[in-house]
Amino acid sequence: MDDDTTDNHPRTTGPHAEDHAEEHAGDHAVVLGAGMAGLLAARVLAMRFSRVTVIERDELPDGEPVFRPGLPQTRHTHVLWARGLDLIELMLPGITGKLLAAGAVLADSPRDFLWLSPADWFGPVAGARVLLASRELLDSAVRREVLRNPRVRIRAGRAAAGLVAGPDGRTVTGVELRDGERLAARLVVDATGRTSKAPAWLAALGHPAPEVTRYDSHLGYSSRYFKIPEDPGRRWQGLYVQGRPDLPRGGVLMPLDGNRWLVTLVGNGEHAPPVREEEFLPFAGSLRSPALYDAIRDAVPLSSPTAFRNTANEWRHYERLERWPAGFVVLGDAACRFNPVYGHGMTVAALAAEALAKEIRTLDPERIAAASRRIQRRTLAAAAVPWQIATSEDMRYPVTEGPPPDRATRILQRYMSRVMAGANTDPAIAARFFGVLSLTSPPGTLLDPVTMLRVLSKRHLPAGPESTAYPAHHGPPAQRGARRTV
Repeated sequence: MDDDTTDNHPRTTGPHAEDHAEEHAGDHAVVLGAGMAGLLAARVLAMRFSRVTVIERDELPDGEPVFRPGLPQTRHTHVLWARGLDLIELMLPGITGKLLAAGAVLADSPRDFLWLSPADWFGPVAGARVLLASRELLDSAVRREVLRNPRVRIRAGRAAAGLVAGPDGRTVTGVELRDGERLAARLVVDATGRTSKAPAWLAALGHPAPEVTRYDSHLGYSSRYFKIPEDPGRRWQGLYVQGRPDLPRGGVLMPLDGNRWLVTLVGNGEHAPPVREEEFLPFAGSLRSPALYDAIRDAVPLSSPTAFRNTANEWRHYERLERWPAGFVVLGDAACRFNPVYGHGMTVAALAAEALAKEIRTLDPERIAAASRRIQRRTLAAAAVPWQIATSEDMRYPVTEGPPPDRATRILQRYMSRVMAGANTDPAIAARFFGVLSLTSPPGTLLDPVTMLRVLSKRHLPAGPESTAYPAHHGPPAQRGARRTV
């Protein structure tokens, strides 16, 4: 198998390029972007195409997982919910075991966490499985497993400049790279994420720009790595202190490979967390609970804080366009992106890959290209539930910019506040809530008569009470020595 930088595809430029375009394109698919959405799409497309080329702007060195500019969120906390993990395991059998052997952690949320919700502390009850690992490790492991398929090749350090269209402009026949090289393809998939140029590329082919729905709660991140301190009394693996509209700041602590904690502080609007080192701990101490501050106050920092601010929800409604070129599909964040605080991005990428697999499983490459419009709609449909979760929660914050909530959304918000309060004390409600949050169960799970009766029977519980510093099942850490610095 060739390594990530292998360039083993014939060039399709030069005086005879058009003569051979159909020959090269017939069994060839091109995926733009080697993030989670692009890699999983390549794995799926290799079931029907004899050649799949992934074009990636970043260099992709072998060896230890490292940060790369094309995945700017890798320095902030990530979770892979149960549904996403199960789907990736089906596509890449054995990858879960390899991730765990490399230092990833498989936890139960909220049982293995100290989790302060907007209502109260969750008890140590079973909810949903979640994989905790650095995004660099996830990215590297998935790429390695995808490249075990000899049909898939990655051309790293290359970037697309636009689409190549057929004579009628209604069919995409390939992609042009920035150096002028053209790759002929029966299908081109744009998985370039938040920086996607698909609207401009489609406009160049005579297609209108898609409508865009955007909600921005102006959430900011600030993250820092710490060495995990010894504490024999610690009985949790992760920690999450959520904010709420009256105090829109919070923090997440996750264990990572390499015996590290990654701590991400979050805040909306003027409560965005600081990046200066001397302000990181004080911000952690200003949260609704001192638990996160207590955990890291004596821990050895392994990095300076890093900021991230591009957290808006944005849906480019390609599914609404009346005309769509055959041979082109937009996947992942390039089509619909979410506020990352809800942790759904990678799972949605896996759901979109699953939808793609279902659509193409009985089609030859030519029919796949012809079915692009239907594929676009079906893959985007995978974003509907996480979009509803993210936007309805973000609309609770007064600083959020976007269409105002309608009456149905306001009713749902009030009901979900009751669900959250009930989930803190009732294991049955918690199991259903985390089934929906992990995208394993449909939203209707929380609206069936049995669940609604359980939720409404606890309407006496306050939805936003004053919370204790720690939950009843776990107290503060043992006293340690003075905090050290690097």
